[in-house]
Amino acid sequence: MDKPLYDIDPDLLRRLQDDLLDSYDEELEQELDDRFFDLQAGRPPETQDMRRLYFRELFRLQGELVKLQDWVVHTGERIVVLFEGRDAAGKGGAIKRITQRLNPRVCRVAALPAPNDREKTQWYFQRYVAHLPAAGEIVLFDRSWYNRAGVERVMGFCSDADYEEFFRSVPEFEKMLVRSGIRVIKYWFSISDEEQAARFLSRINDPLKQWKLSPMDLESRRRWEAYTRAKEVMLERTHIPEAPWWVVQAVDKKRARLNCIHHLLSQLPYHEIPHESVTLPERQRQPDYFRQPVPGSMIVPEVY
Repeated sequence: MDKPLYDIDPDLLRRLQDDLLDSYDEELEQELDDRFFDLQAGRPPETQDMRRLYFRELFRLQGELVKLQDWVVHTGERIVVLFEGRDAAGKGGAIKRITQRLNPRVCRVAALPAPNDREKTQWYFQRYVAHLPAAGEIVLFDRSWYNRAGVERVMGFCSDADYEEFFRSVPEFEKMLVRSGIRVIKYWFSISDEEQAARFLSRINDPLKQWKLSPMDLESRRRWEAYTRAKEVMLERTHIPEAPWWVVQAVDKKRARLNCIHHLLSQLPYHEIPHESVTLPERQRQPDYFRQPVPGSMIVPEVY
């Protein structure tokens, strides 16, 4: 029988509480966290200082991401960013903070499901090519073609021949993308065995997060060492000068987000694009204009 939450080790309980707060948007988290800190005693000052630093730096970096977005649109750049890592490594959280203030028409996320029967017969990279950026676009891949080097290899979803062909093809595929003018940036989010266990436990105990846990996720937990071997082979065989891997230390989610965004910005020669000042025009008023009343049956009930 599972332990009730009040029997859980206090340090682990605190981590679960922090993880719950972390799932909210930053503005709401600040409000909730302030109240939580008022009620909690014994929080070390450095923890509170780091929290304040996180919010301050996140908002500053998101401002820089807006400048990057403007530069991408202005110059017609095409950017691909791959996010890989174990289940619960924090890829989705980092992607969310990158896209939070950006125009979804400029910066979009590609999170492809498992291939269907037709896609399984295609050239392996074919379904990913359809999501590559046009001029003035950024595409963030929440998992990518590296599924073949990870989950497909560990779970036996591809043959040895398919696996070896992937490693022959992927460096050429990425070189081709770079030669065509697409910037390719690859991140691996690295967490510890203990941290993944804690995050899985958090998902199990939070009804709003249980959807994130699939049978495949739970099986990946059992096969931790096999995933480690697969990751090591992947990094060794696909770390190329044209599209190198960058490892994000992700045990601390908030630090990982800041470090990833800071590094992403450092990889691109963006600059602020001047904009003409915006002036709100006067509304035209017609003497014969009359606003028709909305029928009461169409009004959403004001419950709140």
